[in-house]
Amino acid sequence: MKITLIGLGVGEGGLTLEAKRALDGASRILARTSATSSFASLKQYDVQTLDSLFSSSRTFDSLNKKLAKEVLAAAKQSDVCYCVDGGVCEDEACRIICSKSKNVRIIEGVTKSSHAAALAKLGRAEYLAASAYAAEGIKSCNAAVIYDIDGDYIASVVKQRLSDIFGEDTVCTFIRGESVKKIKVYEIDRQKNYDYSCAVAVEQPEFLNKARYDYADLEQIIRMLRAPGGCPWDRAQTCESIKGNVIEEAYELADAVERGDGDGIEEETGDILLQAAFYSVLKSEQGAFNGGDALTRVIKKLIFRHSHIFGGDKASTESEALGVWEKNKAEGKGQKAFGERVAAVPRNFPSCTYAQKVLKRSAESGMDFLSPVSAAESMQDDVKKLIGAAISGDEKEIFNAAGDVLLSAVNTCRLAGADCEQSLRAAAFRFAERFIKCEQLIVGDGKNITQLLDDELNVYWWRAGNALKED
Repeated sequence: MKITLIGLGVGEGGLTLEAKRALDGASRILARTSATSSFASLKQYDVQTLDSLFSSSRTFDSLNKKLAKEVLAAAKQSDVCYCVDGGVCEDEACRIICSKSKNVRIIEGVTKSSHAAALAKLGRAEYLAASAYAAEGIKSCNAAVIYDIDGDYIASVVKQRLSDIFGEDTVCTFIRGESVKKIKVYEIDRQKNYDYSCAVAVEQPEFLNKARYDYADLEQIIRMLRAPGGCPWDRAQTCESIKGNVIEEAYELADAVERGDGDGIEEETGDILLQAAFYSVLKSEQGAFNGGDALTRVIKKLIFRHSHIFGGDKASTESEALGVWEKNKAEGKGQKAFGERVAAVPRNFPSCTYAQKVLKRSAESGMDFLSPVSAAESMQDDVKKLIGAAISGDEKEIFNAAGDVLLSAVNTCRLAGADCEQSLRAAAFRFAERFIKCEQLIVGDGKNITQLLDDELNVYWWRAGNALKED
């Protein structure tokens, strides 16, 4: 049997001539609800409403499934006209019906979003239209119309999402039926008497006056700066010229994290995103890739490497999850030999980090010490070689032996479970702090650090350590 989906439009009198002809010849007519003003267009017809399904449904998702099920069941007995307020394209139950039945005809009506946009007199021809019940999934856009704001809670959801996109102080238009008023986004959940006819229309101001920006805006402003007549410095940059900026910004972000500086973390995170966007724009100009390509690639990578979440692998602990990640990483990069994994470690890492990663990956082959104790014993041999090289004064031997000692130290610490880069930094910080305190104590006693004998200097070093413990 055939199903005809009819949009009743907004308010009485929104029924099209085509819809009227379909209803005049209908053997059975169902309506989503009688609680809207558009239902008055059906007063001359024998209509079965599905109002009872609203009270028996806990969520709108379950409601739409029940509505679709009812219509599909009725269509097994005879042709059916199913009428919804607004437009068919905005009704979720109609989408379900279309996905489950091939014999569907659609007679569209004025949509809730287009009606709200017209009342708001939006300055943009294009806008994102969405039900308030799908508001959390709304993405960044230049203009939006959100309808079905029929309660306090859903109004708060809409307010939060639009605040994220447009800014809470941005002026928007609140619509109830045929009435409109200007409010700010943060006031969306402060209105009275919400009902099915409530909607909000909002649009971004000009680019330089926006309250909120997104990643696309970041790329846009970089393109503006690099355009003819833009900033001479930005126009002159290349991937090679800004590579140092990436490292510098990463260190500044890490520093903010170590200092527990929340505001600094926010600022430096933005600077990291700026560097990423700059590379995306540069490579887009070369026709290599754009920001969307880079984001798509990293998201697909996350899905692939988290096969214990999105695939068939299992991992119940942090170490098991890391193992799955490493396995998938090697597979994704086509690394079959252990040497390929070692060669893939970036050589411009800080030396301590590079050494630890190389040793860790080579150890996956089974070539490793049994414990940190056995690694420390091997390190003692390297220390003896360094002492011998120092005695001989052979600069090349000293250079090589010193590297072996440092590598052995990293290996010993790695096997003990330490993050060598962080451990070394912390030790250097402690030394610097104690040295500064030591000199302060010496100067406080009216002495010169360069003129002290070793025994006296050791006393001050001990005092500095105790003073820092007390602090």
